[in-house]
Amino acid sequence: MASPDYYKVLDVSKSASADEIRKSYRKLARENHPDVKKDDPAAAERFKQIQEAYAVLSDDEKRQQYDRFGTVFGKGGPGGPGGAGPGPGGAGQQFDFGDLFGGGFESLFGGGRPGGGRGGRRPAPKGDDVQATVRVPFETAARGGSVDLRLDRGGETETLTVKIPAGINDGGVMRLAGQGEASPYGGASGDLLLTVQIEPHRFFRREGADLLVDVPITPAEAALGAKVDVPTLSEGTVVLSIPAGTSSGMKLRLRGKGVIDPQTKQTGDQFVVIKIVVPKEVPEAARALYRQLSELDTSPRTGLW
Repeated sequence: MASPDYYKVLDVSKSASADEIRKSYRKLARENHPDVKKDDPAAAERFKQIQEAYAVLSDDEKRQQYDRFGTVFGKGGPGGPGGAGPGPGGAGQQFDFGDLFGGGFESLFGGGRPGGGRGGRRPAPKGDDVQATVRVPFETAARGGSVDLRLDRGGETETLTVKIPAGINDGGVMRLAGQGEASPYGGASGDLLLTVQIEPHRFFRREGADLLVDVPITPAEAALGAKVDVPTLSEGTVVLSIPAGTSSGMKLRLRGKGVIDPQTKQTGDQFVVIKIVVPKEVPEAARALYRQLSELDTSPRTGLW
């Protein structure tokens, strides 16, 4: 019987370069992989043909012999079964095209001939893993969500929607099974290893599962105490009580308003870091009051040194 035209299977011309064959193979193998086309019963057969075609056309010696003998496959030459077509053994000799590849396509793709080998089929080699980097917004990394990732595969751009688990850390690596290189031998595809880069937030920062945010207050609020609005990542703005006599740099805790720890599944806390801010330009009335305070205040450096 005649095998498919491998050039047509890979959608390339007979003069295609090795690079063109490889790019077309990667594209078609990914599009027709049975794991991708689960609802298409014909996908497995197309995928098998793509693997067979690439195994031949990617090997210079096998490609030369294939170009010589054409699409003849199985017993006999161009004249049909038992015909006198051309073949390695001379005119009139039956030709098994599978023998050209040292055991046929079944053994080439890890299957083995019936009754051959030890213990039947051996799993075909897996495709190569692929590494890439994905940038994730701060809030998506903290609360979970999804981002679109653009990948260049064989000269074509592919967009994947990647689910981001809540609490993932900067520099963490995610493994996407089956999204790497397709196996040229019909095995499982490799994996996609994504390194996460978390984009900075304009006022939040993370320390593990804890969130930190700097909150500026006035000297009067620090001395007398106050109630101030504070942003949170999970509940919007909340009102926080600043105790009287609060110093700059003090941390006030908001329990349970941090980030989920992906290991323990516990939620961290949010710390409000107090920053006492003095205006650069002080009105004269305020300056007079500051002078009065300076006469009453005891220096915090007294006895310090």
